[in-house]
Amino acid sequence: MNLIQTLNQELGKPHLPPVRIGDSVQVHYLIKEGDKERVQLFIGTVIAIRGRGVAKSITVRRIVQGEGVERTFPLHSPRVKDVTVSRRGNVRRAKLYYLRDRVGKSTRVTELLGEKARREKERDAEQRAAMGEGEPEAGDSQA
Repeated sequence: MNLIQTLNQELGKPHLPPVRIGDSVQVHYLIKEGDKERVQLFIGTVIAIRGRGVAKSITVRRIVQGEGVERTFPLHSPRVKDVTVSRRGNVRRAKLYYLRDRVGKSTRVTELLGEKARREKERDAEQRAAMGEGEPEAGDSQA
């Protein structure tokens, strides 16, 4: 058991973003085109989280030209540079696979607002402070 924990600490990233099911996220993903590398954004809704430790991954879904596109990103991968949460989703399920059957406005997930959202934001700020990231940036605060 100690060997597995040691490997997780060595191979994994020291801090993971506080991502939950239903959140709208921007995944900064490093892609290689020929001999050049660049960061590309994949913006969508988190419909599933699976695995734990270094095997933890998220499935993000978005609509491109009327067609649904899903990608699974391993969170500890060196290709995933950053995952930023743009909106918190208010959902009551662990997997949002039902969004695959929906089209148009019915694919939207309601936003988490009010007291619950404030508590979540405080909890995320505490996690970042505990991990050593310090204060949130000026662009992170929303009124």
